[in-house]
Amino acid sequence: MDERADHSDHPDRPAGSAAADGLDQRAELSEFLRTRRARLKPEDVGIASMGRHRRVPGLRREELAQLAGVSVAYYTRLEQGNGRNVSAEVLDAIGRALRLSDAEQAHLTRLAKPRQQRSRNRVPRRQTVRTGLRQLLDSMEGVPAYVAGARSEILAWNRMAAALFGDWGRLAPAERNWARLTFLDPGYRDLFRDWDSKASDMVSYLRLYAGQHPDDPELSALVGELSVKSDEFRRLWATHDVKEKGHGVKRMRHPLVGELTLSYETLHLPDDDEQYLCVYHAEPNSPASEALRLLASWGADAVPAEDAPLPE
Repeated sequence: MDERADHSDHPDRPAGSAAADGLDQRAELSEFLRTRRARLKPEDVGIASMGRHRRVPGLRREELAQLAGVSVAYYTRLEQGNGRNVSAEVLDAIGRALRLSDAEQAHLTRLAKPRQQRSRNRVPRRQTVRTGLRQLLDSMEGVPAYVAGARSEILAWNRMAAALFGDWGRLAPAERNWARLTFLDPGYRDLFRDWDSKASDMVSYLRLYAGQHPDDPELSALVGELSVKSDEFRRLWATHDVKEKGHGVKRMRHPLVGELTLSYETLHLPDDDEQYLCVYHAEPNSPASEALRLLASWGADAVPAEDAPLPE
C-alpha cells in the first residue's frame, strides 16, 4: 500500500481543519497517529535506515506495527481512523512504540475510544470565576497572575497581569483570549522573545482540549477563525501536537521596562478542570524583579477584572 495516500478516507477534509459542528474524530485519530509516526526516524528505534531510498518520512506502518506487536492490517485500520474495539493494552503498546508523552497517550486513548463507549461530552458551560479566587488574585501583589479557561479564554486577572501583558479590561470580551492575542495581535509577537515557542504551546493546549471536547462549537469557531486569519496557526494546528500547560520560563521585551525573564507556574483548579491559575514570578533581586516593581506603579491605572465587561 502506498502510504502517501493516507488521507484517502477523508478526501474533502483539509488536514488539521475543524468542521463547523465539531472535529471529525476519525480524521483526528488518523492524522494524530500519522504525524506521530512521521516524526520518528528509523535509527531512533534501532532500525537500519535505507537513506534516500525511503519514500516516506519517519517509520513505515509495518515497522511501527512490528514495534507495537500488532499486525500491519490491524494498525492500518487504526491509523485510518477505525478505533472500534481497540483495547487499552494495544493503545499502550502503540504509544510506547511511538514514544508518546503522557499527554499524547491520554489524547490517543480519547481519540481511539468508540463513540458508543465514550462518556458523553457535556456541552461546556459558560465560564465564571469564583469570588474567592478573584479575591486571591487581587491579594497577589507584585506578581502577574490570571485565571484562564480551557479554550484559552482570559477570565480574571490582577493589575500586575494587566501591566505586564496589556490592559485586558479595555478589550471586548471575545478578544480576551490567549490564542487570538498570540496569533492576531502584533503586540504579543513583540512582547514574547520566544514567540514561536509561545505559539506552538498555545496550539498544543487547544489540541489537547479538542480531544476532550470534540463537539465544542465554541472551540470549532475559534479554530476556524484562526485557521482563516493566520497561516502560522493553520500550520501548527496540522502538526497535531498536544501538551499539558505546566511550568517554564518566558523571555519578554516589555515596551516600558525592556527585557525581562520570568518563570511561570500553572495550577489547575481542583473544583473545575477547565480552569487554571497561572502565576509569573522573577528571581529575587534580579533585573526582572526590579522590572516588576516598576510595572506595579503603572498597573495601578489598569482596569481590574471585576470591572471589565462580561461576555455576552
